[in-house]
Amino acid sequence: MASLKELKGRINSVKSTQKITKAKQMVAAAKLRKAQASAEAARPYASRLAAVMGSIASKVTVSESSPKLLAGTGKDQVHLLVVANSDKGLCGAFNSNIVKAALVAARELEGQGKTVLFYLIGRKGRAVIRRAYPKGILASFDTTAVREPGYAEAEQVAAELLALYDQGKFDIAHLFFARFQNALTQVPTKQQIVPVPTPKVETANVVSSAVDYEPDEEEILAALLPRYLRTQLFGALLENQASEQGASMTAMDNATRNAGDLINKLTIQYNRSRQAAITTELIEIIAGAEAL
Repeated sequence: MASLKELKGRINSVKSTQKITKAKQMVAAAKLRKAQASAEAARPYASRLAAVMGSIASKVTVSESSPKLLAGTGKDQVHLLVVANSDKGLCGAFNSNIVKAALVAARELEGQGKTVLFYLIGRKGRAVIRRAYPKGILASFDTTAVREPGYAEAEQVAAELLALYDQGKFDIAHLFFARFQNALTQVPTKQQIVPVPTPKVETANVVSSAVDYEPDEEEILAALLPRYLRTQLFGALLENQASEQGASMTAMDNATRNAGDLINKLTIQYNRSRQAAITTELIEIIAGAEAL
């Protein structure tokens, strides 16, 4: 049985940990409001841009002269999985769920005879993916010096992906991130980003079919497709940021509650040990008095 001093030390230690988890929970809650607002504000723009893309792309016949981001390479052998993680821990299963979804997709593609490569954003998922695919990491983007990933980082990632695509390093790229629903729910999401999938025409009721474009549709698409890619990456980073804060707030709330339960159990154990020690001392005093 632990001594009274050891129990007292454990109680103080758990109380210190509880203060840290409570502070982390409050910080995550404050950051969540801002991150959630940013993610929700970016969704209408991405949706509208997809609608414009669908309207213009519906008027274009995909051929060899079409922009490469729309037409593709003509092959689907090499698949690049762009996995977006965070750089910080203490956020529950947020990072592991994204990595798990990416690994499941990688095994499915390998089962179809495809070659799988990885492009990693953030450092939390690197160790797991490196163990599973030690030679499969094509490139990575370091965000350790970035306080809050934003459009500048999305531009850099998009530029690197386009450079790799132009070099023929991959044929199709899929993006993995966590779509924010609420503080309790973050959904791991897979989305094809290269070549850019053409949105359905029904959802693209933006421009009338009688409209003529100047310059022509293919030139507009050539300028619009890279912007669309950057927008999708930017939206994914914002969704990840909100999801990370939501997962962190939930995890720290659970940790704070668990610390409180442990403090109560240790306090009860401490009081019982203290009562037992006092009772033993009284018995010894009484026994000594009767012996005189």
